[in-house]
Amino acid sequence: MTQTIAPRVRTVVLLLLAAACALLAGAGPASAHAAVTGSDPGQGAVVDKAPARITLTFSEQVALSDDSLRVLDPEGKRVDTAKPATVSGTTYAVPLHSGLPDGTYTVAYQVVSADSHPVAGAYTFSIGAPSKTSVSVSGQSTDDGAVGWLYGFGRYVSYAGFIVMAGGAAFVLACWRRGAGVRPVQRFVVSGWVALTASTLALLLLRGSFTGSGKVSDIFDLSLLGQVLQTKSGAALVSRLLLLAAAALFIAVLFGAYDKREDAEEKRDLTFGLSIGGVVVAAGLAASWAMSEHASVGLQAGIAMPIDVLHLLAVAAWLGGLGALLVALYRAPAETPVDAPAVRRFSQVAFGSVLALIATGTYQSWRQLGSWSAFTDTRYGQLLLAKIALVVVLVGVAWISRRWTGRLAETVPVEASAVREKERVGARADGTGETAVVGTGETAAVRTGETAAVGTGDGDTPAEGEGDTGLDTDEQPGTESAGPEPADSERAAQLARQQAARDTAQRKRMRDADPNRFGLRRSVLAEAGIAVVLLAVTTVLTQTEPGRTEQEAKAATAASASSSADEGASGALTLNMPFDTGGEDGKGIVTIDVDPARVGGNEMHVYVERPNGRAFDIPEVKVEFTLKAKDIGPLPVVPDHIATGHWSANGVQIPMAGDWQVDVTVRTSDIDEVTVSKNAQIG
Repeated sequence: MTQTIAPRVRTVVLLLLAAACALLAGAGPASAHAAVTGSDPGQGAVVDKAPARITLTFSEQVALSDDSLRVLDPEGKRVDTAKPATVSGTTYAVPLHSGLPDGTYTVAYQVVSADSHPVAGAYTFSIGAPSKTSVSVSGQSTDDGAVGWLYGFGRYVSYAGFIVMAGGAAFVLACWRRGAGVRPVQRFVVSGWVALTASTLALLLLRGSFTGSGKVSDIFDLSLLGQVLQTKSGAALVSRLLLLAAAALFIAVLFGAYDKREDAEEKRDLTFGLSIGGVVVAAGLAASWAMSEHASVGLQAGIAMPIDVLHLLAVAAWLGGLGALLVALYRAPAETPVDAPAVRRFSQVAFGSVLALIATGTYQSWRQLGSWSAFTDTRYGQLLLAKIALVVVLVGVAWISRRWTGRLAETVPVEASAVREKERVGARADGTGETAVVGTGETAAVRTGETAAVGTGDGDTPAEGEGDTGLDTDEQPGTESAGPEPADSERAAQLARQQAARDTAQRKRMRDADPNRFGLRRSVLAEAGIAVVLLAVTTVLTQTEPGRTEQEAKAATAASASSSADEGASGALTLNMPFDTGGEDGKGIVTIDVDPARVGGNEMHVYVERPNGRAFDIPEVKVEFTLKAKDIGPLPVVPDHIATGHWSANGVQIPMAGDWQVDVTVRTSDIDEVTVSKNAQIG
């Protein structure tokens, strides 16, 4: 039966790995987690005269390099004059040459978001009138070539390695302590450590090229490696390597001194120490992801990071323990099979892990999506739905495994009774009728044909056989035997070893023939297969722009397009400025309408909306107009609160035509406020 199971196992594993690789290959490894929510000039805008600078506003803070913001003229030549700089909060600017001629210009950006993912893109605006340009906007995307694919695969291997190492060790300590001496389980846990260590080193080397040029030749550029080490992501990877050294010591003790410890009290103390140390090391490793990815930025980061650590630990305990159980069911020696109590204990651990995953996953979903519509309207939400579906299926298969575990537990007393009876009798036949081994423990009598070699394990004390004594017919009873010849002793030992091997194989066949154990194997194999695909979906999910951010960017883009259309239709001035005060619920979009946007009296309306387009009722809004070219202003305007999210002011005086800077101060709480700015031609 085992010969038919093994090919099936290999086939299923290969198919599941292929599915996981397909998911990873289909995912853009450089998916942006920060999004552009505003720009000045805006995308596709046509301005009367050349702006002094280009500004971009992102949904979160980003890291800049010297070439993060580039502005190219219609011929593809750079017209920016200095390094990009931070204007305020999440708004960044780069100055331009003065007196730029009319035509279409391209703004290209390549930055690294606060959650360590690269963001790249481009858009165009025109001075005077649109023109042909030699710059390809479609080519200005984050690299998704060989380096991007390798980086994505390295992330998958690092997650898998952590789950295998941490979950496998937890399975041994919490569920099946005899497994510390089982070689296949040892290899399983050690392979997880090797995979995590190798992938961490690879990610450290790939990081510079992944967030920069995307060239394979830059992977071993030591200058880029030095820059990576100064970033949050580099520090997280180095911390992970240091913790892996502690994990190696933990594994050495678990499979060395712990396995050889025989005193019950000492082993109990060592179990407690290993459990505490293992949890600390595993939590530290999980924190190396939490401190540099989604959980470290955005809403409630102080709460999100420990919850992210707990989520990853629960995944490891469930899926890693599942992998260790699968190895034990298929590869554990017949002398030390995984028993029903161990499977039952793992079932309890898995149940607790599922509860933790539901609680932490619900919080993470709310934090990253923000609305029910994001489940279906964003790629992050769609992947999250796929992940939830896989978890539901996995829990269903786990329930089937629990049923098999219960049936297996019922058969254990019967099997144990049969083994004890077999040891008491101490006799087995190999089915040929020619050879039998009689006795247990250290004494065995081997009978072949008419001759029997009788003795103990050391060959000094004879044992009495039954039936035919095996003595020569001429030998009188009571005469002292000289003992077996050396050749006969060697032959007896050889036959005993052969019979022991046959007994082991027979026990393995009996174990594999047990329908309850066979059913448990199949259900656990199905669980492990689903877990492989689930891990791939999770890896892609961590590389995908959160639904909340994607919706904010869509809302800002739609508002910008709407304002451009309104401006072209009525001649009134409309400015849209995303803001983030930094506090809880501090993001939104403020819209300024100035009509007729000419010298003299104007009517001004201020609208404040949440990223989802709903009215945002905040304590205070202030507006200032400044004409820097003529050293006029700032001219303050305090509008009246008309309705939720709506303020208005009449008779706003604009004394002179020109390029006015409009500053809007938004206060969302007693201490959280921010000022956003935009230039506009008035008059």
